Amino acid sequence: MRSNCFARVAPRCLAATRALWALLLGLAPLVARASLLSPEMEDKVADVLTIVVLIVAPLIGVVVIWMVHVLPEKLAEKKHHPQKAAIQTVCLLSLVFGGMLWPFAWLWAYTKPVGYKVAFGTDKHDDYYEERGEKLLHDEHAPLHDLVQLRDELDSMAARGPLSPKLQELRASIGMRLAADTAVPTVS
Repeated sequence: MRSNCFARVAPRCLAATRALWALLLGLAPLVARASLLSPEMEDKVADVLTIVVLIVAPLIGVVVIWMVHVLPEKLAEKKHHPQKAAIQTVCLLSLVFGGMLWPFAWLWAYTKPVGYKVAFGTDKHDDYYEERGEKLLHDEHAPLHDLVQLRDELDSMAARGPLSPKLQELRASIGMRLAADTAVPTVS
């Protein structure tokens, strides 16, 4: 019974297959070509592709590798890491050593320097205090308690060791500004 059913369906399938092949062969081009483009156009495409592969792609690769390798340095600058110069050096050395030091620089940029704070009284780079001090000194409406807090932080850093010349100058400027702002005007 089964072979009887197959005998009825097989000729129909065979006819449909032949019709499909005839349609596909009818749509095929009469002239066989290896490419859709003309030979001149193939040469132009090959020239452009050669330039892209030999010049543009390596330049893009170098730029991308450089941008990835300076990410820890940028992070350290953003977080005002006190050891950002050392992190920058590790990033540059990582380029020389094939990227093997890059994870170390990345982890270092994310860590909070507890030992540095114990030794120097701060966990921020000097640039942080310079930027903050300049911002507070040039703002006429800056709250005095922010200036007092910055002066106290600089005082605690000075108690642990000498300040950089810029921070000493900032500390003196804050002292003069606080003295001028807290001076009681005399009424005559």
